[in-house]
Amino acid sequence: MATTVRYPQPSLLPFTDFETVTPDTRLSDLNLNWRERDLPERVRTKHVHRLHPYLGKFVPQLVEIFLRKYQPKVVCDPFSGSGTTLVEALALGVDSFGSDISEFNCLLSRVKTDQYDLDELEWEIEDILGRAFSPPQLRITEERVPYVASEYLRDWFAPKALNELLSYRSFIGNYRNQDLLKIVLSRSARSARLTTHFDLDFPKAPTTEPYQCYKHSRICKPTETARQFLTRYSHDTLKRVKAFAQERQSARVEVACADSRYVHFPQCDLIVTSPPYVGLIDYHEQHRYAYELLGMSWQADKEIGRASNGSSRRAQQDYMGQIKEVFANVQRSLTKDGRMVVVVHDRRQLYPGLAQELGMTVEAELQRHVDRRTGRRSSEFFESVFVWKQGAK
Repeated sequence: MATTVRYPQPSLLPFTDFETVTPDTRLSDLNLNWRERDLPERVRTKHVHRLHPYLGKFVPQLVEIFLRKYQPKVVCDPFSGSGTTLVEALALGVDSFGSDISEFNCLLSRVKTDQYDLDELEWEIEDILGRAFSPPQLRITEERVPYVASEYLRDWFAPKALNELLSYRSFIGNYRNQDLLKIVLSRSARSARLTTHFDLDFPKAPTTEPYQCYKHSRICKPTETARQFLTRYSHDTLKRVKAFAQERQSARVEVACADSRYVHFPQCDLIVTSPPYVGLIDYHEQHRYAYELLGMSWQADKEIGRASNGSSRRAQQDYMGQIKEVFANVQRSLTKDGRMVVVVHDRRQLYPGLAQELGMTVEAELQRHVDRRTGRRSSEFFESVFVWKQGAK
């Protein structure tokens, strides 16, 4: 009989003692309805989890709970996104494999899970800042010697900010830790765009005039420079990588940039994933600035459930067909006693019945009440956590 746990659970306090979870822990004993005071943002985004903003990632503590409960030898995530599952697996010494169609997502996941020579990394981070903003380079920037830039970049960045970003980019090839420096560049570009401070996720058009800022409760001006962001995020990135270096254990991590319907996954005994939600997010588009700056491959047409496809009945059918293809593919690598944990905002009730179609048994269905949002995205919702076991009843 499947365990169903729904909000509210008045007899249980929100569960936060994650290290106590063992294979004997009953899911029905865990209240996962965390409020901000139970699981503050600084804990949810600890160490490398916040190397770069990413809309649509799931709470890392959820992954930790299931890794501790099922203690897998290998965990797979066919929608690895920003690498949450892979980072948590590495923190617990579990081998992991993730795949994603987005080249930016894969870059971010690799940077989060790479192992660094910290002294070398610190030197490179400081050196590239020094070279990008040295007096001779500043003179070139001030004289606006043109770098090669796409129309998108010219539209979305003030001239000085764009030249500073392109100056930094021009030096990246001189260093060993190029991927990490690319993430610093991308994170800085996100903040330096010509958009309002309160709309950094999906701005619709460049903002070139002063505006009433909902974030700061005053009149703000569009950003003119990028140097302050490159400096701030360079130091923050180093701090976060150092923090994770103290926590990570020895384990293999592999990231495949490919369509998960066709990836050859390694044998695993646990799958933990948060698939895209139908008609909600365009994952490539949210990082368009990174694709433009870094010249990465644009594969938006292969995204499953992307917002631009809408959420019509036909779109839902197509979405579930593709989700089933991905799950059936990764399921082939799942051991006979393996489990699949799926975290999804299933407000259209598309997922019930999928386990049976895959020939799996529903072990548990948890309903999480999510009422902790930041910025202007303040709406609450319910999130489903499905636990399926390999093999039918």
